[in-house]
Amino acid sequence: MVLLKSTGSKKVNLDFNKEFINTFSDNIEKRNIDFINQTLKDLHEADIANLIENLNPDTRTKLIEIESFNIEPEIFIELNESVQSEVLQLLSIDSLIKITKRLESDDAIKILENLPINTKEQVLEKLPPKDKFLLQEGLSYPVDSAARIMQREFTAVPSNWTVGQTIDYLREDKDLPEEFLEIFIVDNDFKPIGTVPSSRVLRTSRDSKMNSIMSEMPVLISVNMDKEEVGHAFENYNLVSAGVVNKENKLVGMITADDVVTVVQEEAEEDTLRLAGVGDEEITDSVMLKTKRRFNWLLLNLFTALLATWVISFFGASIEQMVALAFLMPIVASMGGNAGMQTLAVTIRAIATKELSKSNFNRVVGKEFLIGILNGIIFAIITAVIVQFWFKDINLSILIGISMILNMIVAGLFGILVPVSLKKLNIDPALASSVFVTTITDVIGFLSFLGFGSFFFLN
Repeated sequence: MVLLKSTGSKKVNLDFNKEFINTFSDNIEKRNIDFINQTLKDLHEADIANLIENLNPDTRTKLIEIESFNIEPEIFIELNESVQSEVLQLLSIDSLIKITKRLESDDAIKILENLPINTKEQVLEKLPPKDKFLLQEGLSYPVDSAARIMQREFTAVPSNWTVGQTIDYLREDKDLPEEFLEIFIVDNDFKPIGTVPSSRVLRTSRDSKMNSIMSEMPVLISVNMDKEEVGHAFENYNLVSAGVVNKENKLVGMITADDVVTVVQEEAEEDTLRLAGVGDEEITDSVMLKTKRRFNWLLLNLFTALLATWVISFFGASIEQMVALAFLMPIVASMGGNAGMQTLAVTIRAIATKELSKSNFNRVVGKEFLIGILNGIIFAIITAVIVQFWFKDINLSILIGISMILNMIVAGLFGILVPVSLKKLNIDPALASSVFVTTITDVIGFLSFLGFGSFFFLN
């Protein structure tokens, strides 16, 4: 184990070596609780979670089942989702209640939504009525909505209060959050009208009215707003926090920047994994689960490959007549596929960040057309020269040059048209675009190369 620095009383570990993990695992097997507690005592919660994730499933189960070992809520929330789900199955109802009570409402909802229905109901029934109501209401909203990531713990005061009243309230009310940066100012209907930084309250005279020192809220988040849209709002308006309102525009919660960072990270990871056809896969997932998640995508790729092979089969006689065609086919197909994936990646990012719109769509398509032409010409020349030196056949060189230009143009156009079309059909472009773009560039590449070759040069 390499300890590199510390934050307060907690040591921050940036690397767990294999030797340490084996030693820690051996002591779990021996149920050496003194060693376990001593090892974990000074580590940061995130590093403890990392250590637990690095254990094999059997050892992890034995650790959780040790009676005197208690997984703290701060540790649990740092675990990745697959390990969380695994640990949840091992925890008692009392442990689940303890964890839920100590977490902020948004984190508590994340745990509850992964529990079996019966277990979830048991946990909710043993919570205080107020907590139960808030969590049930949070669970009633769509999974990808702002309501699922908002926290119900916030500080709000009426607009006609003085600074003195506010300070006394903050000192005396035991139900307020332990930490907060902003105080929401609400009207008589509990609708937010502004915010005041807590530092400004401390520096202002007690007689001043809160509405005289507040700042207008740049944006309010609806409970039904998509999480991804929330991320865009925080980015566009440089928000540290934002109030969340219900359909009556009453303040029901708040979202902080750390929640948004998590959302942005999850969305980026999700798009990256979906482009590869992997889905919501974690490195800690089992072999069978990983195999199951990848199977459908690979099966779809098999059928698309068969489609490309079917196209090639029409030109069997041409390939027999000029064997060089078979050697050169992968060049055309792979160049088109790679060019298409470049455009696709840029387009999906532009869609996700709202940079691609109706107003600039035609201009963006035009750019990709020109890029396809320029790259096509450049690589057509390079490839044609290589083929000429290799096969000493000017017709073959011209053929691959023409095919390269055509396929590059097609790759650029369909790299943007496919994801945009899928988006209009309410299909996640990151999920299905890559296989369509690859198939199109393969088919067009083979058709152009073999078709032109058969028609112009072999007849």
